[in-house]
Amino acid sequence: MKTTLKKRFTYYFFIICFTISAQTKSQRELLLIDTDWKFSFGHLYDTKKDFGHAEGYFSYLTKTGFGDGPAAKDFDDRAWRQLDLPHDWAVEQPFSESASFSHGFKAAGKNYPEKSIGWYRKKISISNEDLGRIISLKFDGVFRNSKVFFNGFYLGTQQSGYNGFEYDVTAYVNYGGENTIVVRADASMEEGWFYEGAGIYRHVYLQKTNPVHVVTNGTYVTSVLKNNDADVTADVTIENKGNFKGSIEIINTIFDAEKKQVAYSSEKELAPEFYQKRNYSSKLYVKNPLLWDIESPNLYRLHTEIRQDGEVIDSYETNFGIRTIEFNAEKGFFLNGKPVKLKGTNNHQDHAGIGTALPDEMQYYRIKKLKEMGSNAYRCSHHPPTPELLEACDQLGMLVIDETRLMGINDYHLNDLQKMIERDRNHPSIFCWSVGNEEWQIEGGITGERITNVMQHFAKSIDPTRPVTVGISSGFKSGISSVVEIIGYNYLGNGDIDAHRNQFKNQPGMGTEEGSTFATRGIYFTDDAKHYQSAYDKKPRPTFYSIEEGWKFYAERPYLGGIFIWTGFDYRGEPTPYGWPSVTSYFGMMDVCGFPKDNVFYLKSWWGTEPVLHLLPHWNWSGMEGKEIDVWAYSNCEEVELFLNKKSLGKKKMQQNGHLEWKVKYESGALEAIGYKKGKKVLTEIQKTTGNPENVKLTLDKENKANSKVSVITVEVTDKKGLHVPTADNEITFDIKGGKILGVGNGNPTSLENDQFIADLKLVSITDFEEQKGKTADLSLQSGYPENEWISAFKDRDYKNQALSYIYRGNFELTSVSEKNQVNFFYKKIGTAAEVYINGNKINPSKEDPQRYILDTKLLKQGKNSVNIITTPLQKIKDWDVMNTDPGIIQVIIPAENWKRKLFNGYAQIIIEKENSTKEVVLTASEKGLKNATIVVK
Repeated sequence: MKTTLKKRFTYYFFIICFTISAQTKSQRELLLIDTDWKFSFGHLYDTKKDFGHAEGYFSYLTKTGFGDGPAAKDFDDRAWRQLDLPHDWAVEQPFSESASFSHGFKAAGKNYPEKSIGWYRKKISISNEDLGRIISLKFDGVFRNSKVFFNGFYLGTQQSGYNGFEYDVTAYVNYGGENTIVVRADASMEEGWFYEGAGIYRHVYLQKTNPVHVVTNGTYVTSVLKNNDADVTADVTIENKGNFKGSIEIINTIFDAEKKQVAYSSEKELAPEFYQKRNYSSKLYVKNPLLWDIESPNLYRLHTEIRQDGEVIDSYETNFGIRTIEFNAEKGFFLNGKPVKLKGTNNHQDHAGIGTALPDEMQYYRIKKLKEMGSNAYRCSHHPPTPELLEACDQLGMLVIDETRLMGINDYHLNDLQKMIERDRNHPSIFCWSVGNEEWQIEGGITGERITNVMQHFAKSIDPTRPVTVGISSGFKSGISSVVEIIGYNYLGNGDIDAHRNQFKNQPGMGTEEGSTFATRGIYFTDDAKHYQSAYDKKPRPTFYSIEEGWKFYAERPYLGGIFIWTGFDYRGEPTPYGWPSVTSYFGMMDVCGFPKDNVFYLKSWWGTEPVLHLLPHWNWSGMEGKEIDVWAYSNCEEVELFLNKKSLGKKKMQQNGHLEWKVKYESGALEAIGYKKGKKVLTEIQKTTGNPENVKLTLDKENKANSKVSVITVEVTDKKGLHVPTADNEITFDIKGGKILGVGNGNPTSLENDQFIADLKLVSITDFEEQKGKTADLSLQSGYPENEWISAFKDRDYKNQALSYIYRGNFELTSVSEKNQVNFFYKKIGTAAEVYINGNKINPSKEDPQRYILDTKLLKQGKNSVNIITTPLQKIKDWDVMNTDPGIIQVIIPAENWKRKLFNGYAQIIIEKENSTKEVVLTASEKGLKNATIVVK
């Protein structure tokens, strides 16, 4: 018996290997599969409300291929919502005072078990021609605790919402037919103390490769500059998931931004063994390379090919830059041998209206906003970012601190760190790895030292070219502070930075967080009752420092690499110093939309190179006549003179890294500032008192990426002279043709308006399902069914002795009935033929789907409705066949309201996306009593 089994195994293994070796040697395909997913909420702990998942006798963990409920390949998801990725279901929810403070009071998460589980399903076709290739699913990130199934087979679980992950599905594919991808996301537990979203909020790909291929993130490009030339090393990790044995040729070619070949190498090597990986290293030489820096972010592309018998079987693209970085304990940070003061911000990953589900273009938009402020550095707070953010930083010239989520020394922590570094180490924008942030439990003791030493050396083993930092906030005296390579100071008020530097003079440092100031855009007085924080730059708390104080401290100390302000943008959650109904932070230099607060212009004055003159506040102060108003000027001019209605209020000299102030008694009119350099006028800034709103105005933001599908549009109102009204709060309604609206926002920290206006889809179960035996095969609904003959449907059914027909009855509850609603009954086959009756009325199936019944709302009523289904029975072919006993689901679609948003202090924002089939998008904005506006986006 054993000999026979061994022979059979050898034979089958030969067949499998022959199939793999005989397959076509076509190159890899990476297909974005973000469109046409089905989505529905499940339930955190009620398995019935979770579509029966994990109720099966054999679950997905007991027997391979037994995914049950929505994880089953043939689960009926017709009634589910259809959507495209990326998707954040949390941002779609209303606000609730009982929801999480740190996550912006969105009604999702552990306190909302019916909104903490999200199911996603997608069907794809895979050709017979792909037989023999390696088929993989690649996820850039799912928040969080995702379980993934393919054709009912359980693939794995990824706990963190910030890690990318990949599953090989080759063995489970239905070649030449339909395949089902299923994802169950559990967002009940928070990873961070800030808004994190929920669901598949990053991209998903289907990858097809030759069995011999470059692994994901399998290239590592480093360079050494010598006499203005660059020695480039390309390390390539190749995997063999087939039986091929023999030599392969590895060709690496470097192209510049103009697609011109600048370097080439070719080596013949032995392929790895079956299911093994091997690293191959190649040397290339680039003459007079164009260096990557913040002003000229020059990029190169490494094209890697694997050839077998002269034929290309795999290719892999890697973008990279050539540059040098150095931290000096005396002189700070150097890029390409030149001193650069880091002018950075910390940021989370959400944006107004769209939560964490940012289109790629929004990453570019946000980085460009920061660059315009004068920022040259970005700290990922406090997790690995989406890949597209790093691509935007590479393209626009923004230095990056890349940060892992959690400190520790076990597989969970180190694997996450390794994934982040291997994914991101080719990005020239990244100049530092961060392995932790404000770990108060361990910062000052030996445990922190031990963990930091392990993580630091582990990071260096993967990428020795970059230093490691940790953000410290509980004093800078011992523990992590004494051993980390680059000390990250979080806030001047948390310790004596100069004293620490004097004790550790060989340890470079930078301010990884500073400021943490409070400001409400467009508000110039603090009113705690209204949750208003004045936009003047003041100390937020006694031991914290203003933006100006923080920047001066770091700017005046050459040994400090620079500063990262908390934060560049406001973000959902952490509405300090308030709570409900504040739902966003107050820390940002810009609000959640990217509209600048006044501090932006202070930083732009001293971080940028262009002349700046900004005057605050606005000059609409009706009722304040004769009262003193604090007037500030942010500028890098040498002198600034202030005028009120053409009358000079004095000229003042600007101090380095400072600002100017006047006390001005209010009178309506024009407040004007003139900036001088070397005695000559160089800039003028005017704040005018405006009239009442009369016109709606739409403007396509200049930060939009050229020729992109997604556009950001600023909404405002003007008076009859065309002046922006800075105090306006009109509610604007939107209409769009040729595209769709992704989200709306206005930057108001206390706004509880909807971020998105989408149709509400409800699934209503059929209850009290009973049956009677029919006397004939007639399927018409008749009267006179004896009440005492109704029994529970399918209970103790004898499938070998069934009636000619069965009559079923059940009920479903409707909380409201409106002719605007769309109601469907998605019937699930419980008989070979069927007739359906709703409240006694026969309903015909739709032409497109014979198992879908469109219900006329005139036949429905609020409260209890009845359904009758008359069928000829299904027959079991095998005794163990499992028969469907679920009659189906009632779907109620309640149309969405019109998209709308109130202006906040004069502004709102709308994000739109063009449809693939259209050449232009037409957006109209209207408000009763105002002149409407229309904008056409090509």
